[in-house]
Amino acid sequence: MALAAVSAVVFVSGVIWLCFRPGIPDWVKWEEGVSADATGQYEIVLHGKTVRVTYLADVKYDTGVIWTSRQEVKVQKALSCDIDNDGVDELVLLCWKKGRYGEHKPFWVEADEDTWSQHLFVYEYNAGKISPKWMSSYLGQDIADVTSNNKAAPDMCLWFRSPDDEMSSWKWDSWGFTRLDTEITFVAFGDLLAHEPIYRYGMQHGGSFDYLFENVQDIIDSSDVAIINQETPLTDDPSMVSDYPRFGTPVNVGQAVVDAGFDVVTCATNHALDRGAEGVTFTKRFFDSNRVTCLGIQAVDEKEEQPYAVIQRNGVRFALFNFTYGTNGIRIPDENPNMVHLFPEEEAPAEKLQDRIAQAKSEADMVIVFAHWGTEYAQEPDDFQQRWTQVFLESGVDVVVGTHPHVLQPYELLTADDGHQMLVYYSIGNFISAQPEKRCVKGGMAEFTVSLTPQGYQVTEYRLTPLAIEWSQGGKYVAVYNEFNDSQ
Repeated sequence: MALAAVSAVVFVSGVIWLCFRPGIPDWVKWEEGVSADATGQYEIVLHGKTVRVTYLADVKYDTGVIWTSRQEVKVQKALSCDIDNDGVDELVLLCWKKGRYGEHKPFWVEADEDTWSQHLFVYEYNAGKISPKWMSSYLGQDIADVTSNNKAAPDMCLWFRSPDDEMSSWKWDSWGFTRLDTEITFVAFGDLLAHEPIYRYGMQHGGSFDYLFENVQDIIDSSDVAIINQETPLTDDPSMVSDYPRFGTPVNVGQAVVDAGFDVVTCATNHALDRGAEGVTFTKRFFDSNRVTCLGIQAVDEKEEQPYAVIQRNGVRFALFNFTYGTNGIRIPDENPNMVHLFPEEEAPAEKLQDRIAQAKSEADMVIVFAHWGTEYAQEPDDFQQRWTQVFLESGVDVVVGTHPHVLQPYELLTADDGHQMLVYYSIGNFISAQPEKRCVKGGMAEFTVSLTPQGYQVTEYRLTPLAIEWSQGGKYVAVYNEFNDSQ
C-alpha cells in the first residue's frame, strides 16, 4: 500500500523519516561525487556530507551555487531522477539529521527526539531554484544505498538496499511511494502436441479441452507468468484438422489454453507452417485477440520484423524471444520472411541475433529465450544446442527454455567469463502428446523465480517439476505430477 503521510506539513518539508537510531551506524557509507540532472542544467556536487547545486542554464548563475543542503543535515547519497514520471528530474537525498520529524512535528508529539535518524529528502528543480516536494512518511527499514532503475516513465522506481543486502523496489504514486513485489514467478510447459486420439476425444466429449490442464491449474494460477509451447497451428476449419505429419489442431485446444490462464504461448516450431501462411495467421490472430502473448510467428499482414515481445510484471520488464531450428522443409513465403522466427543458418553469423538481444536488453530488465531445437528423442543436448547456448550466454540472455526433442534433457545454471549467469533448460519434454515411447511420456514444468538483488534482477530459484502423460481406457490423455526414475 502507499505510504501514509505523517502530516501535510511534513509533506511540504520534503522529508521522509526512515528509521530512528541513537547515533549514525557504522554501516553508513558516505558518498562523494559530481552529477547532473537529465537536462544538464543543474550540476550536483556532494562533498563532505553536503550537497551544492549550480544552475548552468543562465549566465548569472554559471559561477555561483543556487542551493546548499542544510548544515544540520549530513547527506549520505544524492541522485537525480524522475521519480514521479512527469518528464522532469527530482533531486533525491539520502541523509541523516537529528530528530524524527521535519520542520513541524505532529500535534500529538510534545518534543522531537534529539537523536540521529535517516531520512529521504526530495526536491524539485524549478527555473533555477530548488524547492521541497511532497513526500510520504515512514518506510520502516534502514537504507544502505538508494539507486534508480534507470528506466523512463512509467517504469521508473527507486531501489533500496538494506545493510544486510536485502533489496526492495519503490514506485511513486499520487500519495507517495508504494513498495513493489520484487519476486516474479514463471512456469513453462513443454510441447502441446495434439495427435488425433487427443483431439478426437475432446471433440467427442463436448468440444472442450479444459481437462488437459485440470491437474496443473494450481501452478498456472499461482504463477505470475505461465507459458506453454503450442507445437501445432490452430484452425477453425474441420477439413483442416489433421494429425502427423501435417498437423492442424482444433481451435478448441487454443481456447483451453486461453481459459486456463496462460500468459504466453510459443509458436515458433517445426510444425508452424503445417497449414501454411493461413494457419500461422489464424493462430497468431486467435491468441492476440484473446490477449495471450504469442511468440515466434507473425501474421501475413505483419511484414515488419517483430523479433521479441516485452511483458511487464510488478514493474519488471521481460523481453521474450522464440526461435525454431526449421519448419520441416516448408518454405517460408518470400513476401513474409518474418512469418516464423528461425535461428540463423549454421553458416550464417550470429551478429544480427546478438544485435536484437542487445536491443532487447536496453528495453527490459531481463531477456528470456524460448528455443525449439535439438535432436528428437535425444536425452542430451546436441552440438546445435550447445553452440547457441554459448551465443545466448555471451549475449547476456538470462533464461533459455528449450522444447522439441519430446524428452527431458538436463538443465543448469551457466556463468559467463564476465560473471553473468544464465539458466538453461535444454528440453522440458512433452506436456501432452500421444507418442507411445516411454521416454516421451516424461515431461516437466520449468519453474523459476526472478528477484531483485544488489546486482539487479536475477534468477534466484529454479527447478524442474516432473510430469507424465497419463492415458485412460476411455482415450483421455492428461498430464499428472509424477516422481519418476530413469527406469520408468
